Amino acid sequence: MTERKPHGVDFESWVDKQIREAQQRGEFSDLPGFGKPLAGVSRPYDEDWWIKEKMRREHVSFLPPALALRKAAEDALAEALAARSESEARRVIEDINKEIGAALKMPPPGPPLLLGRFDVEEVVATWRQNRRHDGDGAGPGADLAPGPAGR
Repeated sequence: MTERKPHGVDFESWVDKQIREAQQRGEFSDLPGFGKPLAGVSRPYDEDWWIKEKMRREHVSFLPPALALRKAAEDALAEALAARSESEARRVIEDINKEIGAALKMPPPGPPLLLGRFDVEEVVATWRQNRRHDGDGAGPGADLAPGPAGR
């Protein structure tokens, strides 16, 4: 527990003394980030920086659940098409299809989901085709999208 400020002592000088003594005892040298530059110091000021940083640290989504699931579906398709094996591609699509299926049964609040399950066999066929025609100029999975909602 810190001692109380003595009567008649200027508050600022008392605080400075407390900080200086703590520094001499080495109480600040084991803090995270000690000796490193402050992150984001060169970015323009944002009055909500601390909220955004807290949300990033806590892995809180910036998007409504429906939009976050759409983004996850897009990422899953890209991951599946870049998978090293057919079984890995299949697993990725089956996993996202489970999430989509749960959301279709109980739609999340916010904007409409507008998302259906992927056709696993179609994605795997595209994965195989991309392996055979690597570098033909067509973007991987450009013609693939999740099926209509409710599938």
